[in-house]
Amino acid sequence: MIRILLIILIAAVAAGLAVLLTGDPGHASLVWLGWRVDMAAAAAVLTLLLGGLIGAALWRGLIWVIEAPQRAARAKAESRRRQGLSVVSRGFLAAAGGDGAEARRLAVKAADLLEEAPALARVLAAQAAEAAGDATAARTAYNAMLGFPEMRLAGLRGLMQASFNEGDRVQAVAHARTAYNLTKTAPWAWRALLDDRLEAGDWQAALALVASALERKAVSPIVAERSRAALLAASAADKETSAVADDRARALDFALQAVKQQPSFAPGAVMAARLLAMEGKATRAGAIIEQAWKSHPHPALWLAYRDLRTHETKSARALRLGGLAAINPDARESRFLRAEAALLDGDLARARAAVATLDINAPTARVAALMARIAFANQAGDEARAWIARSAGAPLEPDWSDLDPEGHAFSYTRQDWARLVSTYGETGELIHPRFERSERAMSELPQLPAAYYDSAPFVRAVSAAAVPIPDDPGPPDVAAPTPPVSRFPASRRRRSSQALVPK
Repeated sequence: MIRILLIILIAAVAAGLAVLLTGDPGHASLVWLGWRVDMAAAAAVLTLLLGGLIGAALWRGLIWVIEAPQRAARAKAESRRRQGLSVVSRGFLAAAGGDGAEARRLAVKAADLLEEAPALARVLAAQAAEAAGDATAARTAYNAMLGFPEMRLAGLRGLMQASFNEGDRVQAVAHARTAYNLTKTAPWAWRALLDDRLEAGDWQAALALVASALERKAVSPIVAERSRAALLAASAADKETSAVADDRARALDFALQAVKQQPSFAPGAVMAARLLAMEGKATRAGAIIEQAWKSHPHPALWLAYRDLRTHETKSARALRLGGLAAINPDARESRFLRAEAALLDGDLARARAAVATLDINAPTARVAALMARIAFANQAGDEARAWIARSAGAPLEPDWSDLDPEGHAFSYTRQDWARLVSTYGETGELIHPRFERSERAMSELPQLPAAYYDSAPFVRAVSAAAVPIPDDPGPPDVAAPTPPVSRFPASRRRRSSQALVPK
């Protein structure tokens, strides 16, 4: 209204100025009901414009008076709405804080204030009941939501969670399935269905769910790829140990599909390489391991790579392992591999130089064991024992724990595979269940005689039985001179799925 009045006023002023500037004020006459009015044209124009302005103002004032009751009603409704939103906000905060009684009181008040928007009030009522520990009231509130299309999904999620809390997994999965069929964008429903299939070890049904979620865009492509890789590896693990040839063939197919989905996924790469090697396809197996080593080196990878060829000289094997380390030279695992290759080649100086790039001041059990092996190969028996003693209290390495005492890599239980699918799919990180359960891994410690040599420099002055093993064996480049001791038998060999590491 103000804008219209301003436009009329500006137009009137412009008209008056235009008439005055012409120098001819003009003449206007009005005869009406016996009355005659004579005035200048400019004055007539201004009078008409002013009259129109007054008339518009009076009309607007009349409308304002007529609409006063409606305006008051709208103001009251707006006040109730704002008060209702404030009550709902305080109610949700009370529910989140665990104050169930206050949350329920505010929920009742919100239901009265927000009559035209009951969704928030119903959700608050359900959460308030949960905060108060009233599972029956919460379930009733969620069931009431099912009658409203816009609240049905929230009601199903609440009922699913309530069923989980009550231990009724079957009913919870049923609610999740209903929600998943109801909408394409319900990641929580997909996750509940996937977890159910993972717990049952039904890898094929889980694969179908991942494909469905990707088609619906409920998950990102990278999450779907990682989940598929882990599920395919789990499927391969189920079939790998079967005595049926067809099952082993399917295991190889699953493992190769896992590698195709995620070439850097160590469990899939190791299984694929192992199964290919059993079929005499060592070259292809080596290529798979090399591809995985580029992104995520893992000890199980180089152990499998080492034993792809069983009939070769130590120098040839050392050269081949060095080539694998060169693919990802800066990786920590590549430093271990360079030390292993040097030990295999008999180059102890190069082995010590490789280990020096690791943290030997605060070594892990694996680093200490490797130092013990180097010292033993250098005929420094006492230094080797000192490193063995140090390894006993050193922290373990999670990756190495993926190898059991028999040397099998990734010998997970069905529950472990289920966890791996969830974790690797979401984050791209491996889990280490054996490490978490403090289970023994394969030992990398050398086999040394239990007694010291009498000629050991630091025990000459006292009885050998009374001298403890030093906590710090000294820097790796200093080896105490000791009489020769026997090395590992040349015929001793670990399998591809085996490794040497201390517990």
